[in-house]
Amino acid sequence: MMFRRVLIANRGEIALRILRSLRSLGIEVVIIYGKEDRLSLPVRLADEAIFIPREDPLASYLDIEEIVKISKEVGADAVHPGYGFLAENSTFARRLEEEGIKFIGPDSNVLRLLGDKISAREIMSKAGLPIANGTNEPVLDVKHATEISKEIGFPLIIKAAAGGGGIGMQVVTKESEFSSALTLCQGRALSAFGDGRVFIEKFIEDAQHIEFQILGDGENAVYFGERCCSIQRRHQKIIEEGPWLSEEERKRIGNIVIQGAIAVRYEGLATFEFLRDRDKNFYFLEVNPRVQVEHTVTEMIAGVDLVSLGIRIAAGEKLPIKQDDICLSGHAIQVRINAENSWTLTPSPGKIWECIWPGGQGVRIDSHAHTGYNIPSSFDSLIAKVICWAPTRMEAINKMSSTLDEVILTGVDTLIPLHKQILNERDFINGDITINYLEDHPNIMKEDN
Repeated sequence: MMFRRVLIANRGEIALRILRSLRSLGIEVVIIYGKEDRLSLPVRLADEAIFIPREDPLASYLDIEEIVKISKEVGADAVHPGYGFLAENSTFARRLEEEGIKFIGPDSNVLRLLGDKISAREIMSKAGLPIANGTNEPVLDVKHATEISKEIGFPLIIKAAAGGGGIGMQVVTKESEFSSALTLCQGRALSAFGDGRVFIEKFIEDAQHIEFQILGDGENAVYFGERCCSIQRRHQKIIEEGPWLSEEERKRIGNIVIQGAIAVRYEGLATFEFLRDRDKNFYFLEVNPRVQVEHTVTEMIAGVDLVSLGIRIAAGEKLPIKQDDICLSGHAIQVRINAENSWTLTPSPGKIWECIWPGGQGVRIDSHAHTGYNIPSSFDSLIAKVICWAPTRMEAINKMSSTLDEVILTGVDTLIPLHKQILNERDFINGDITINYLEDHPNIMKEDN
């Protein structure tokens, strides 16, 4: 039975995106908000908006007990967490379960398993996913790390066990770098996730970041193809596109991914992330148990509403689509319009004085920003996603370039100039890109190009 009323525990463009899918399913929308978002578009469009006053802007979206209390008071059947904030918080999911409110996503046990990157490595390895050589337990000190490095070999990467998003990750190329890198990663992990445990993996050089979109119902799962998300700054993606692999590779990795989803009885949307080396070997990174920022790329090439499918699964439906029904068409590219200086990558919060988005066939804009909108300094700098679809990759690149030329956005700096540089760069056009793309092309980051 479909939900009657759903609370969105998020903000910004993803809150608006979820609202649209809920409305298309005939579901009433309630949203929480902090003082910085009182005039935001999703708050203005929701059927009901509940203010959570807090001095710390982040606290409005992180107070588990307050959000559970509000969910009960407004009669919400379910809560959609979006991405970020509490989207991967097993305690939040468990509290909702205890109150008889559906968490739109996997259950708390699955979130707990996948949230620990060390346990996730072990589970997915047993399910048949290829795993990079690394530790199966937390690394405690430099001596321990040095012993491990002799077995694995340099370069290595130190990662937080309790979180993702590139937070705290440190690449180590020689033994003398271990002490400072380990201390830095442990400190950032403790600060960001409340858990200072870290682990070590072999660093895959010249790798591409490839991810597979799946949907599961707790018993079965399907995959919707892959996205290439290799162009990143500070380990965070800024351009995503798909499809990327041959049909043979897609089927091979897709079938393995499904086994991983079934192994944990996964319910809802998820993304399985991999590194692919120069020899086309795949290495599992992590599972993101939520809707991804770049889900739009898959929606454009597969012709589906992934967010609505995830809501339907949460409401008790079995998979409404079979693997053979999924057909990818054309090519889609997404660029993230962050409020950042293109050359220094420093944040650029402030008021947008004029905002005019482009349109046309095969052009999609996901944004909560508008003329007069004030971009707060407290949150992620993403203000819009521009997605372009075309029959071929080259046509999609050309369409994106011309689409960005139409954007009128004044008052703040954005990544649009950087995106234009990348779209016109030869290696990008040829598809010769890795996760070190920006470091390998320093001229792109020069303002006088």
